[in-house]
Amino acid sequence: MNNTTPSDEANLVQRIWSELQRATVDRHHEWRSPVLATTGLDGLPQARTVVLRAADATASQLVFFTDSRSPKVEELQTAPAAALVFWSKRLSWQLRVRVVSQVHTDGALVDAAWQRVSQSAAAGDYLAAQAPGSAWRAGADASPGAHHLAVVTSRVEHLDWLELARDGHRRARLVGSSVEWLVP
Repeated sequence: MNNTTPSDEANLVQRIWSELQRATVDRHHEWRSPVLATTGLDGLPQARTVVLRAADATASQLVFFTDSRSPKVEELQTAPAAALVFWSKRLSWQLRVRVVSQVHTDGALVDAAWQRVSQSAAAGDYLAAQAPGSAWRAGADASPGAHHLAVVTSRVEHLDWLELARDGHRRARLVGSSVEWLVP
């Protein structure tokens, strides 16, 4: 592990971002649905699965969508530090990503995302009359018109990569393009 060359380290950073970007377009990629961990309004941890919509290595940013009325929106607005956890059985890789998130509920970014989502079956998820997690009411159908799509942009602070292998696990912390090898 410590005999890894700088070119191997650069390759690792590139490979991780390549897998993240691939997950945004490949519905079967195991990293498409990471677990997002936030701090709840009660101070306790909250975790749920989200769908990765964009991964930008240059901006060091990950993006997902949510309903603007979802509890995670207020959690991220109150405490923007969060973590995403990805697991790939195919790669035998776990990736923990510490992020600082920003929730966008209007503006050009949301309009562009809605333009894309509104043409898909997922549009109904953001048109529901009731907020996610609210008590179910019979007869509450989708509201015509207004959507509740929010775009969450998450700036990556650092990545913690773990590869599980029979011949020895490897672990590294990545900040920008620098790699620090750790004990697995």
